[in-house]
Amino acid sequence: MDLVDGLRAFVATAQTGSFTAAAEQMGISNRLTSKYVGALEAQLGVRLFQRTTRKVGLTAAGEDLMARAPALIDELDDMLAEVTEDTRGFTGTIRISAPVILGETYVNGMLGRFAALHPDLSIDLRLTDRFSDLASEGIDLAFRIGTSETLSVKARKLGAVAGCVAASPAYLETHGRPAHPDDLAHHICILDTNRRSPARWVFRHGEREVAVPVSGRFMVNSARAACELAVNGQGIAYGPKFALHEAIEDGRLVPLLEDYAGEVSPISAVYLEGRTLPRKLRALIDFAQQDIRTAGVL
Repeated sequence: MDLVDGLRAFVATAQTGSFTAAAEQMGISNRLTSKYVGALEAQLGVRLFQRTTRKVGLTAAGEDLMARAPALIDELDDMLAEVTEDTRGFTGTIRISAPVILGETYVNGMLGRFAALHPDLSIDLRLTDRFSDLASEGIDLAFRIGTSETLSVKARKLGAVAGCVAASPAYLETHGRPAHPDDLAHHICILDTNRRSPARWVFRHGEREVAVPVSGRFMVNSARAACELAVNGQGIAYGPKFALHEAIEDGRLVPLLEDYAGEVSPISAVYLEGRTLPRKLRALIDFAQQDIRTAGVL
């Protein structure tokens, strides 16, 4: 057995908690993953996992190895990549996570521009509005809006996105147009539960912060859904500009309270703490940081 294959199978199994999930992550059979791990245990003379019918857990020896193995694999991949990338460009697969609407509106296109420079590189983009567990899901890099409180990840700020408020012409004709954030308390608002405080909308006017309690009939966990509800006249939406941009541009929504700045949230590239970042990930982060400056809708 190749020692590197054994270490890769071990790390994937430890991250996912099962041989089946590890096999899917590695693109090999369940039986082969288990065989690699078993051979590694035999070579080292220790048990790395406690096996049950449902999942596997690390032994003390497994925990010691897991503390160092991912970094070793990353360094090996980086070394091998340097040998080939100067002539062939980046290769392999990058697994990426991003919020749904940010992914559809911006990340998808940005990755296409990056991939065009590296024709042998594959992209596995997974869109979800929950924060992915990078270790257990085998995610190399996540694009996130807002700040992360997870201690096991590092974040590099790429840019920022501001929030804005908008409603449909039909809604404004029926309910009137708010002139001040305080007026929102008397309007029907659409609450996006992805926000840290869905029922508290915050604005800035110069150096002063204005926070307003709001309420409404609809609570959704999607900026796109909030936008569509607003387009259909169901209330006022408060979301990132990139989520409302298209509807505002074509007149389906009207921007409101333009003298008041919406909340600004960072957009960051997030990766696991303690890992040597492969060159292709460093290159992607650098590319995204430059690309995001010219994105327009952000």
